[in-house]
Amino acid sequence: MASAAGPESIVLEAKNGNVTLSHKMHGEQFGCPACHGEAAPGKFAPDKDWAHEVCKGCHQDKGAGPTKCGDCHKK
Repeated sequence: MASAAGPESIVLEAKNGNVTLSHKMHGEQFGCPACHGEAAPGKFAPDKDWAHEVCKGCHQDKGAGPTKCGDCHKK
């Protein structure tokens, strides 16, 4: 997979607690298109529906990673 450029981690703000994502690890394991699609990677602000479909969905499909609310959202 392609190496991820950008920050080591990112924080996605959410009203029920922010989500800290290991950007580097996800990029190295899955490549940029897994989250950024086929367009050139760059900053974007995923909303709740997108994050639950893509992030939580991937965790469920792979049987790895957090899937419960409090596992991702930290107050």
